[in-house]
Amino acid sequence: ARYDLLARILTFGREGRFRELMLRPARLRSGEDVLDVACGTGTLAIAAARKVGPAGSVIGVDASQDMIERAKLKARQAGLGLTFVQGVAQELPFEAGHFDVVMGTLMLHHLSKPTRAAFVREALRVLKLGGRLVLVDFARPVRRSRLPRLHRHGHVDMEAIGALLQENGFADVETSEVGTKNLRYVIARPRSIM
Repeated sequence: ARYDLLARILTFGREGRFRELMLRPARLRSGEDVLDVACGTGTLAIAAARKVGPAGSVIGVDASQDMIERAKLKARQAGLGLTFVQGVAQELPFEAGHFDVVMGTLMLHHLSKPTRAAFVREALRVLKLGGRLVLVDFARPVRRSRLPRLHRHGHVDMEAIGALLQENGFADVETSEVGTKNLRYVIARPRSIM
């Protein structure tokens, strides 16, 4: 509950709009099966479930059992049948080729470089051929502000993430701005086997 309160404060009460901006690059379609890695309290997974509709499915995974319990409660309150499981990004507890979309939002900056590489390999494993990996995180600021920030986070070199994806079996890497709070996204697809 404190995490959700902090999110409302940091987005000035516009968390819904913030989550929509983070979901936009995923281009979710009705009927898709989605995995939200490091789902936290489930807010983005719930928004994704509304996009894929009853023909699709959304599963959230997070290392924190407390976050999973909060996400389950929020999904029940929203009247949605989402699944949330405890697990870590570098060892996803799912079968190979299961998901159309794997999302990781605001989580890369929490992972060490070796853990990021392990996560990328796991994302590739659980994605269907033709599926897509969508990553959103805080990019390095172009210039430093002299004003203090209320909330400090690490930053990720999203161009380096794109290179990591290409080194680990992904192709069609696209990166751009989300449109708010110095966030950037990277989308990539599993490389076709020739």
